Amino acid sequence: MQEDKKVQTAEVKIEIDDQTANGIYSNLALITHSESEFILDFIFFQPQNGKAKVRTRIITSPAHVKRMIEALKDNIAKYEMKFGQIKEPSPQLTNAKPGYYN
Repeated sequence: MQEDKKVQTAEVKIEIDDQTANGIYSNLALITHSESEFILDFIFFQPQNGKAKVRTRIITSPAHVKRMIEALKDNIAKYEMKFGQIKEPSPQLTNAKPGYYN
């Protein structure tokens, strides 16, 4: 006889302080990785000044990055169904993907 396995889910209460809730604007990302982690640097690039400043750095596991990518794909599909296709900007730098550098 096979037993039904019940998945237990725990409720997680997430808190956010006012400063974090305001968010940080980023228009560029630098993504690097090692065998055990991904490093995502979110940057604000000011073309008129030729400056770029890292606003925040996220260090996480490869498995979590993969889950984030799937969540982003799902959210992009939902966004485009509601608001229309997202237009990708042309690269600002020669031979570069918009907003991402390895």
